[in-house]
Amino acid sequence: MFLSYEGDLERLSKYKTVVIDAQYFEATEIEEFRNDGHKIYSYINIGSLENFRDYYAEYKDLTLDVYENWEDEKWVDATSKRWQSFILDELAPSLLAKDIDGFFVDNCDVYYMYQSDEMLDGVATIMKGLVATGKEVIMNGGDAFIEAYTERGGNFRDVLTGINQESVFTRIDWENDRFYGSFKEDREYFLEHLEKYSKMGADIYLLEYTSNPFISIRVKNYCKQHGYKYYISDSLDLGI
Repeated sequence: MFLSYEGDLERLSKYKTVVIDAQYFEATEIEEFRNDGHKIYSYINIGSLENFRDYYAEYKDLTLDVYENWEDEKWVDATSKRWQSFILDELAPSLLAKDIDGFFVDNCDVYYMYQSDEMLDGVATIMKGLVATGKEVIMNGGDAFIEAYTERGGNFRDVLTGINQESVFTRIDWENDRFYGSFKEDREYFLEHLEKYSKMGADIYLLEYTSNPFISIRVKNYCKQHGYKYYISDSLDLGI
């Protein structure tokens, strides 16, 4: 998971599968890396808008509240047809043109923040559109969204192929910028949530933040036992 990395992809060659922000890479770079046997997912943010994006000015009128702990972005109104069209007709195709293997979709949690039928429909419209491309679609977080969508009768396969969950075995102390082991209640909730969709056939990924070797071993052993993929980072910036 290298979302803030913009260097030579060859430096990531020890990883079989990587997640990058493909907006900042040339198609030739991605093609060469994939030809060497690597799999590349591109980050795509459907539920918030960062002020450093080149399309920020065009869509900032659709922003909602400030995204807590991330001062450079705001939640965005996913019910907007204009936003949906931008994601599905402009942004996603520009990433697909670089021959990525799939999408790593962030901030479906906009539904958790603004729970309504309209927001559920808006997020679902975008996710269905991404799945319709035929590429793999990994949803980062989004437990409230997928639960609401399936409880309403939807099939999870309509809107994703896999789920990535951050901080299952770890937690972030935002005030002090430190990492700790997760609270038991939170850990049990997410493990049950992930096991539910794993049994249905979804690919499961864990992203943990820690430099604690004992927690790292626990994550590795659990994922090995359950057939999950994982990445452990000692930094929130997800660079290298």
